[in-house]
Amino acid sequence: MPLCTEQELLDFMRETAYKPLTYKELEKHFGIEDAVEFKQFLRLLTELEQEGKVLLTRSNRYGVPERMNLLRGRIQSNPKGFAFLIPEDREHPDLYIHANDMKGTMNGDIVLARVSAKNENGRFEGEIVRIVKRAVTQVVGLFHNHESFGFVEPDDKRITKDIFIRAENFKGAVTGQKVVANIITYPEGRTAAEGEIIEILGHKDDPGVDILSIIRKHGLPEGFPDDVLAEAEAAPDAISEEEIVQQGRRDLRNKVIVTIDGEDAKDLDDAVNVERLPNGNLLLGVHIADVSYYVREKSKLDEEAYNRGCSVYLVDRVIPMLPHRLSNGICSLNPKVDRLTMSCEMEFEPDTMKRVRYDLFTSVIRTTERMTYTNVRKIVNEEDPEVAERYSELVDTFKLMKEMALGLRSMRMRRGAIDFDFQESKVIVDEQGKPVNIVKRERSIAEQIIEEFMLAANETVAEHFHWLKVPFVYRIHEEPTNEKLLTFMQFASNFGYAVRGKGNTVHPRALQTLLEEIRGAKEETVLSTMLLRSMKQAKYDAESLGHFGLAADYYTHFTSPIRRYPDLIVHRVMREVLENGGALPESRFEALNARMPDIATQSSERERTAVDAERDTEKLKKAEYMLDKIGEEFSGIISGVTSFGMFVELENTVEGLIRLSDMTDDYYHFHELHMALIGERTSKIYRIGDEVEIRVSRVNMNEHTIDFELLNMRPRSSERISYVDARGAAGSGRNADRKRKKLNAAGRWVGIGGGSDERGGRRGKGGRHDGGSGGKGDGRSQGGGERGSNGEGRGQVAGGRGAKGDGHNPGEGGREERYGGKGSGSGAGTGRGQSVPDELDGGFYNSVVSGGGKRKKKPRGGGAESVKATVSDEAAKPVIRNDASDSGVRENGDSSGSRGGRDAQNAVRADRETGKAAGGKRRGPGLDMWGLPRSGNYKTIDDEADGGKSYGKRKGRGDGGARGTGKPSKPSKPLVKPVAAVPQQPGGSEKPRKRKKKKE
Repeated sequence: MPLCTEQELLDFMRETAYKPLTYKELEKHFGIEDAVEFKQFLRLLTELEQEGKVLLTRSNRYGVPERMNLLRGRIQSNPKGFAFLIPEDREHPDLYIHANDMKGTMNGDIVLARVSAKNENGRFEGEIVRIVKRAVTQVVGLFHNHESFGFVEPDDKRITKDIFIRAENFKGAVTGQKVVANIITYPEGRTAAEGEIIEILGHKDDPGVDILSIIRKHGLPEGFPDDVLAEAEAAPDAISEEEIVQQGRRDLRNKVIVTIDGEDAKDLDDAVNVERLPNGNLLLGVHIADVSYYVREKSKLDEEAYNRGCSVYLVDRVIPMLPHRLSNGICSLNPKVDRLTMSCEMEFEPDTMKRVRYDLFTSVIRTTERMTYTNVRKIVNEEDPEVAERYSELVDTFKLMKEMALGLRSMRMRRGAIDFDFQESKVIVDEQGKPVNIVKRERSIAEQIIEEFMLAANETVAEHFHWLKVPFVYRIHEEPTNEKLLTFMQFASNFGYAVRGKGNTVHPRALQTLLEEIRGAKEETVLSTMLLRSMKQAKYDAESLGHFGLAADYYTHFTSPIRRYPDLIVHRVMREVLENGGALPESRFEALNARMPDIATQSSERERTAVDAERDTEKLKKAEYMLDKIGEEFSGIISGVTSFGMFVELENTVEGLIRLSDMTDDYYHFHELHMALIGERTSKIYRIGDEVEIRVSRVNMNEHTIDFELLNMRPRSSERISYVDARGAAGSGRNADRKRKKLNAAGRWVGIGGGSDERGGRRGKGGRHDGGSGGKGDGRSQGGGERGSNGEGRGQVAGGRGAKGDGHNPGEGGREERYGGKGSGSGAGTGRGQSVPDELDGGFYNSVVSGGGKRKKKPRGGGAESVKATVSDEAAKPVIRNDASDSGVRENGDSSGSRGGRDAQNAVRADRETGKAAGGKRRGPGLDMWGLPRSGNYKTIDDEADGGKSYGKRKGRGDGGARGTGKPSKPSKPLVKPVAAVPQQPGGSEKPRKRKKKKE
């Protein structure tokens, strides 16, 4: 044994005065002289260095990572490539790792990282320095054979690169099969990881292979090793009287004790009894199977249970923590047989449900009945007289249980516990594993009875052992961070709700009060979901830090030792404390104290793995269930809103995504604070909790995802009209030209003309579109309309004349709906031309788009030069119509309603004076995905299906209209001098001023 332990060495290196020392200097400091001790000391240093707990510098000196500005922690990868480092130091916040700084790390790896920066949000960013321990050794995925080599496409999308397989390592695998690959070399730089096939699960479409792939992906064990099964077989089938007497157990076999579980449950590990005492108080007894009596510490059963952590409940099977010989046999509290238990009896006052006394002890029980949730519900709610008659002797007992459970629940709510009532579901599968139905899980009074009784027992046990100061495993739920809590409070304030708190803290009672206020309201779903997302995850810990969600100071898991390893450890500690008179021997205290943090961490990780596996199988079977329902229509509720679309949950709890790219009736912007999608043109709002009608459009069985589409979603364009920009002068003056160039370079198609808009300057700088009537004081139209007297704007649109309107009332002048021809009057005019389709009036399509290539210099004095081109869906190139062909069409103008004051119409400009555009073809790189022409000035927008950036704001900054409202504002100062705003006639006496070049 070395003279110093691992902990002593680490504590010495963590001292403030410590400077990195060589092994010889450390040897001298600890006074190691013996050769054997020296070898052991070197071995200890090497082990600590390999584990990353100690770092060896380039000068061969040893120090701890935290003193060298390094963090040790676990990598949590994201499918998009980046990751977070979860530090072992709880006080240090998580570290963001950019995809370029990953250096070949994979999800779950233990690494050393260095903090490199702190972003504007106050979050730390870092880079990987060294990989201490690899977590991923095997990968499950789909095999692709490329003859001389192959690839495995991982099922776990957090592994972002495929695994390279050499031809000699195929082991008979063919394309389309699900395989398990063992990693030989890990990724480094641009080089992918290399592996070899060790197991072929079967073709991806074979029955059962999908679930088996998920089991392998999460590293879940299937069967038990032979030595574990041998120990389980050695367990007795019954209990002898000698055992009961020898252990000094309290005999409760004469009490009326029942189990209440689901119809298909086989591992019955909890039983309850209630009675009214002579003093009027209520006595509650919770009796849990004494699994620790059969699973001894350091046995093969114990090691296997530690590695599994918990039972995993998949859609079509259960992967138990313990062999069925124990879980369904001697440890299951089957009816009318003797079973060893750990008991917790609690006495409560009937009015306040305050606990006045409790007792913890070992016991033996014999349950009276094996009840189901359904039958208990029917009895206490008096739904079925036949069931009540069958269990007539227990009816009063169950009614007393209901009274007690409701009292305990009321006490918890007064205390401030947060109660989320989210709907859960169960997928029903047939013998071949094919889903046939999805049913909701009921949370009836019967489930609430068991839930309240178990909570009371868990709190009592946790408080008892907290004050005993013995090593223990607690279930903790930390308070949410101030940042997330503040975000939620701001979000709730949008709906008119306030969350009260002191300083930077909020008591859970305030949050529960909010949940009660919103119960039944339309915003209940959205606020409940956002509150849940702002919470931290509950986990196991060796310290009692309280449970925020339950508003409990002490909490543990005591009631399910058959399926949870922490409960088994709690029973083991309870037994030792009870057998040793309420305390632990010093040696035993130190041994348990050293193990508890590791047990808590391992249990939390295995629980997380089990939850992920259960969710994966549920997603898989729900996607398979919806496979034959493509094209069918359903009603649903929006359950989530993101920058790339919104998630909708159906009545049967199936959730699907409506992608932003499929919402074709408008351009939607994601507002994170409001968690809403807001339409740019229609101002339509979608947010969590809204009801929508959807159609199932796609099901991806590789990703296990479902895509929906909204009903009645008309496209942004029905005729696909291409707008070719051949802008004329938009008013002279250097300021106007410079302003327009700036905005165009930024990719925002906004005008600079005047004119009031009913949406408050939305479409460009006060009258962006061609032919809009000018606002009073600034009546220039982008299309080159002439400035009229008294605010009257006449926008020239393809040679036509804009309607005469009063600048004070944007709805007065009507809307010009012609490509060519004359319109007159203040609302009822006639004209030659063709109407603009209503669905294209406004929004992005009112923006003019450059015709391709470098923009030609515009003449200063001309009017708007336009050409209209209608693009068919089949045509590869736009067809340019001649204005003269529409000259025989006349229709009345529209001047009333909400459309009054909109910009006149969308027009495609061409060179009317030269006539080159009429009937000709437009040059350019062709059409984009919406049928619009691409050009050097046109900012290409990719249809990023899964959440690219928003298309950018296209709001104008109207001089004639107030921002964000439809009210007319005071006339603003014109961009240029009035004399410059009047276009000069060609051949006039006054020439336009030329811009002088600056002297260098």
